[in-house]
Amino acid sequence: MADGAGADDQSREALRRPDEPPAVPTDYDGAVYGSLQAASVVAGAATFGPFPRVGLVLLLLVTGLVFWIAHVYARLVGELATYRHLTWNRVRHVAVHEWPIAQAALAPAVAVAISPLLRLSLQDTAWFALAVAVAEQIGWATRAATRAGASRALVVASAVVNLILGLVIVLLKAQLQH
Repeated sequence: MADGAGADDQSREALRRPDEPPAVPTDYDGAVYGSLQAASVVAGAATFGPFPRVGLVLLLLVTGLVFWIAHVYARLVGELATYRHLTWNRVRHVAVHEWPIAQAALAPAVAVAISPLLRLSLQDTAWFALAVAVAEQIGWATRAATRAGASRALVVASAVVNLILGLVIVLLKAQLQH
């Protein structure tokens, strides 16, 4: 955790009422967003015909990094009025907080990279990477709800909503492919 992040989490924790769930320091919204973005990249790239596996791996990783940088920049600019003096410590804190956006591209990229070992065709590789991205998205959303102390019903609802979002991307890919 970056300098300052632990202190922020500790001060919020100290102010927490006993009946409130503990603060969740991980940026789960960024991880869910990054997983959706990775699924969209796979669906979009695979829709336009055959693609080299290395190209899709690079597209996933570069897109993840670009969106991470964009989110760091947008958050720093958006909070500038609050902080007034931008420090490297603040930049580092925001970059670490937003890192799950880029990190979410890793699992689908690994899925693409190992697909030849599984003897998957290019089309099957795209479906495999898409399934990994959607599963990752559901997993992050479920973990966030669980860590936030949500009821079992809310955890299940979170998983279902994220499954539906993932299925929308899958359906769009299937429609565009035909």
